[in-house]
Amino acid sequence: MMRKPGLLMPLLLVLPGPALAQDQGDGAARLRELCTERPGLTTAACTVDPGHFQIELGVAEWERNTDGEGRETTLGLAQTQVRYGLAATTELQVGWTAFTWMARKDYGGGVSERSSGIGDVTIGLKQNLRHPQEKANGVAAGLLAYATLPTATNGVGDGDWSAGLIVPLSYKFSDTVAFALSPSIEAATDEDRSGRHLAYGAAAGFQFTIAENLRIAPELELTRDRDPQGSTTMTSAALSLAWRTDDLTQLDFQTTMGLNADTPDVRVGLGISRKF
Repeated sequence: MMRKPGLLMPLLLVLPGPALAQDQGDGAARLRELCTERPGLTTAACTVDPGHFQIELGVAEWERNTDGEGRETTLGLAQTQVRYGLAATTELQVGWTAFTWMARKDYGGGVSERSSGIGDVTIGLKQNLRHPQEKANGVAAGLLAYATLPTATNGVGDGDWSAGLIVPLSYKFSDTVAFALSPSIEAATDEDRSGRHLAYGAAAGFQFTIAENLRIAPELELTRDRDPQGSTTMTSAALSLAWRTDDLTQLDFQTTMGLNADTPDVRVGLGISRKF
């Protein structure tokens, strides 16, 4: 999901005033444990406490992809997802990318193309089926239905609407080890930016708490994309770190590597999440 932060949003997330920090410290004891959808390739089954907001901000994400003809580089800034608890096990999600810059350079003729603009908007509804805060050991499960609207400018988005369903699943063995699985299916936008086709796949990985408030997660993802212009299978591996600085705030880092020619070579991102 995507996002729209104000210019001061990163400071508000990290540097609350003393009175606000005290209020949030008192309130944190009454709230569920912070559970974010970033970083990682899998999707968490948890939902945000009813009546509360959670903002997950991708401060910056850089991606490079090469093929036989050239190299494409993408930079996304302020990729923001806002999550709001509608009920005890239901949340609304709205996501948006404030700025995307894309550049492509062809090897043969040296042709360069550049574009930049705002991103598409994604709206989602998540229903938790078991363990809405994923704190207890055992199985957590949910359903996340979403739709992406073609609001991007200058060709940096998909160009048409798409919609999909993710089934977040996880099993918590202990306070230090958990396994996550996220199968998905999507009516994805065609490569020619008009119409839709079937795409499906799954992401899976382990989550290890290696120190107090520090988690590392190795993951794999496989997606089959049946575009009319040619079906592809994308496979990638990721490693992410999440550091919870307090009960309501988390910083994260993730690097993702493509494992075959159909997948972008590398993607690196930094982010921050905070519950209000």
